[in-house]
Amino acid sequence: MIETAEEMPTLAVLANGAGLSPYHFHRVFKATTGVTPKAYALAHRATRVRDQLAGARKTVTEAIYDAGFNSASRFYETSSQFLGMRPTDYRAGGIDTEIRFAVGQCSLGSILVAQSAKGVCAILLGDDADALVRDLQDRFPQAILVGGDVAFEQTVAKVIGFVEKPARGLDLPLDVRGTAFQQRVWAALRQIPIGSTVTYAEIASRVGAPNGARAVAQACGANALAVAIPCHRVVRTDGSLSGYRWGVSRKKSLLTREEVE
Repeated sequence: MIETAEEMPTLAVLANGAGLSPYHFHRVFKATTGVTPKAYALAHRATRVRDQLAGARKTVTEAIYDAGFNSASRFYETSSQFLGMRPTDYRAGGIDTEIRFAVGQCSLGSILVAQSAKGVCAILLGDDADALVRDLQDRFPQAILVGGDVAFEQTVAKVIGFVEKPARGLDLPLDVRGTAFQQRVWAALRQIPIGSTVTYAEIASRVGAPNGARAVAQACGANALAVAIPCHRVVRTDGSLSGYRWGVSRKKSLLTREEVE
């Protein structure tokens, strides 16, 4: 109902459709999805706006209303949270959005660090420095990508230092972009102590979605801030290492060095 309705159904309407009282429906919905019905609706509509802005030849206002927002001003109030920038900038692939970046080397291979005006927006790991830059370009095809100066390279050094010595911590502002559910998962991941691991099922329970282990795994895979959001500390129920966006070998290496510390 939420995903197909032109306007967000009221809690009473949703509860009636499920045959439950509003209070019980709200509690069950949050336990199942990890977010409230309102947050779920906002995240779904934000996704629709992203699709509209990226693919359709419509004005920003048309995209907002077609996605189910009945108030453009209401969407603009939360657009930065969901899009990471103004809707017009997002539609243009981040046009005129300045992002500083630099590629360095660490014990795990190449590492790209990028920073917007809000904070570090990407920490990418890989074997091919050029591939990391292309990944960043794909995220912001029209952004103004600026090579880091000496001051920014100090930021990169801090990130590399954190990779090599996790106990140091990472005292840098982050520009975290994602859906409401992803934000909840990533916040939970940042609460996992260094040297510890938890299962996908445990994280699902912590974010109020006990049946959402698969969704948690997908949120981990969507994380673009390696190490800063420690998705490498999440393992399967039997303790084995599962897939990792930047390679299982890197995941194992990160966990090993954290155990030593």
